[in-house]
Amino acid sequence: MLSEKQLTHISKFLSLVLRHQPELIGIQLDENGWSDVDSLLEKVNNYGLKLDKETLEHVVNTNAKKRFALDKTINRIRANQGHSINIELGYSSQKPPEILFHGTSEQAVSSILQTGLEKRSRHHVHLSSDIETALKVGQRHGKPVVLKILAGQMHRDNVEFYQSDNGVWLTDHVPVKYLTLHIPD
Repeated sequence: MLSEKQLTHISKFLSLVLRHQPELIGIQLDENGWSDVDSLLEKVNNYGLKLDKETLEHVVNTNAKKRFALDKTINRIRANQGHSINIELGYSSQKPPEILFHGTSEQAVSSILQTGLEKRSRHHVHLSSDIETALKVGQRHGKPVVLKILAGQMHRDNVEFYQSDNGVWLTDHVPVKYLTLHIPD
């Protein structure tokens, strides 16, 4: 079996090609972001990264962030969210919890408090239902800060929310009036 470091490398590479640059290895994603598993494996191996179907299934099934999904037949794979390429994930609008959270870095807070949370080059703003996840996300960018999102009020104000297969809440934009700094108890 591969080491954790090798599995992490494979996961990051899959994130790159399934979310941002399928052309890097020459795969095609359909309109919903799915790629044929056999084609993906062939192209990944031709690129120089050794990957077989068993290892691919292991990466998908054990990824703590549940970044990927395999279809029921294990013939197709896609990233669950976070794409910078134009695809339609097919999620339907859902009612969010009253409060959601967003983790960011201390240095990004002043800008966010002026413009709100913007999706920028991604399809959606990513929100979590718990503070711990938001803190982990914020730590990736520096000293973490957690923002509290009044998601229930946004929804009542006709803002749409979606939930990805891995539980991440998605929306197009969080205006400033719906967010505050979360100060722990």
